[in-house]
Amino acid sequence: MKRRALVTGATGYVGSKLCQRLLIDDWTVDVLTREAGRQLGTTLAGSVTSHTYDGSTESVLAAVTESKPDVVFHLASLFIAEHRRDQVTDLIVSNVLYGTQLIEACVRQNVKYLINTGTSWQHCRSDAYDPVCLYAATKQAFEDILEFYTDSFPLRAITLKLFDTYGPEDTRPKLISLLLNALKTGEHLGLSPGEQKLDLVYVDDVTRSFIVAAEQLLSNVSAEKHESYAVSSHQYISVRNLVALMEDISGKRLNVTFGDRPYRDREVMYPWKAERVLPKWKAEVDVRAGLSRLISLGE
Repeated sequence: MKRRALVTGATGYVGSKLCQRLLIDDWTVDVLTREAGRQLGTTLAGSVTSHTYDGSTESVLAAVTESKPDVVFHLASLFIAEHRRDQVTDLIVSNVLYGTQLIEACVRQNVKYLINTGTSWQHCRSDAYDPVCLYAATKQAFEDILEFYTDSFPLRAITLKLFDTYGPEDTRPKLISLLLNALKTGEHLGLSPGEQKLDLVYVDDVTRSFIVAAEQLLSNVSAEKHESYAVSSHQYISVRNLVALMEDISGKRLNVTFGDRPYRDREVMYPWKAERVLPKWKAEVDVRAGLSRLISLGE
């Protein structure tokens, strides 16, 4: 019998790639998308059943009721590294309210398993909670709410805390995408001093972590009601060395200037060294291999 997934954040990069992976693995996939959000990509259109979130708990409940998922994958979020005061409401609604409505719908419809998406930015300078920014604080706030629900209802959950994700067809304005574009166009790119280190995880490894987490929940191998794991490569590369590596792979010089912009407030200079990594999962694509794929594709 086919397993059924309900996925939020399917219009985002990692969410869309997860949906593709689930379809390849023969899951039936439903997605919950915002009324005013971006449309599903052509790869997913016609392959998934789409439900609309209009901001109400009732719309989420309707989607959960209709889809009857075995596992809910919650990837929807709003990422803002440095927020403005007029963005506070959007951050709370997207990263706290929406997820809480989703959990409420799950427990009302007796959905047993949920996989949540956290961020390594919940741990700025230590293993303890130390949010880099308001975005990271909202992710922690939702995780605390999730803890209440798993303690109070027959719901089990896993939170996967992601680091820097990258891969093909990534249109997000992230560093690797900007560097790849600069390789193709030769345009100048102003960077920070570049000493901060990154934990880069290729998107195929990231989506596989969600599948592994789902199997862990479905197999009932753990007695914990809510587990939290890092999805880390445990390989760290500075921005300066990343630029040098891309130049080495491509045989081209990048037109970049280090120090053109200052570090952000609370810049993460070294990634969180998480000790608890998802069982039966490890990153398989190292940075050189992942970048080589993207450069060969002309990404």
